[in-house]
Amino acid sequence: MTAQGKRNVLGVLVDATDYASATEQVVAAARERRPLALTALAVHGVMTGVLDPAHNARLNSFDVVTPDGQPVRWALNLLHHAGLTDRVYGPTLTLHVLRRFADEGLPVYLYGSTEETLTKLIPALERMFPALKIAGVEPSKFRAVQPGEDVEIADRIRASGARLVLVGLGCPRQEVFTYAMRPLLDMPLMAVGAAFDYHAGLLRQPPPWMQRAGLEWFWRLGLEPKRLWRRYVILNPAYLTRLAGQKTGLWKARPPAPATERPATFAV
Repeated sequence: MTAQGKRNVLGVLVDATDYASATEQVVAAARERRPLALTALAVHGVMTGVLDPAHNARLNSFDVVTPDGQPVRWALNLLHHAGLTDRVYGPTLTLHVLRRFADEGLPVYLYGSTEETLTKLIPALERMFPALKIAGVEPSKFRAVQPGEDVEIADRIRASGARLVLVGLGCPRQEVFTYAMRPLLDMPLMAVGAAFDYHAGLLRQPPPWMQRAGLEWFWRLGLEPKRLWRRYVILNPAYLTRLAGQKTGLWKARPPAPATERPATFAV
């Protein structure tokens, strides 16, 4: 296992880790009944922090932030000589974690996305992991949390007997939800992004060679050009520019202190 701790990538603290180590951290937290917040960040996720200092502080409070995209892994290797040979991709990490939870009989709770996606996701996961225990399923409300609703959601999750919450609300909503709910739950929360759609069969995975080459963004852009063009056409060059600035010392990427206060509102 590789677990080198957190490293500064454009001011966002990203773990130089691998699948085995990240999985073990989640499983250990579930066994010990303690909160843990994990997210997997690609370029878009890192840039949401770069462009929003308050969100950057939230990301820097996460227990585990994995290098979801190859460009984030490359940054860890370039800036910090991490020597990582692979990224820790959210959808794949999800499968690693669910395999362990199925083996150990630890129930999971699925939060987010739509009824349609969850209806397809559940049988797909049960086919992959027949022993998996799904304690509860709750689609997104696609609105801001109402007063006291966060406590009600936490009560439902705890009452289900779940030992893990997979959060599929999309970046950055899922990271804010995970950050806000962590103090209310004695279990790990994983912000897994498009993993729900991928494993439900609603999104096609790019070919392995595109994933290795860091071209997954190009594949996603081709599938959803109207929704994603701003994300990739604007943020990718901005990421590379800031990465060059951090490497050469022309830009001081100072990580903000980890946030400690819960947000006044967030998406559920």
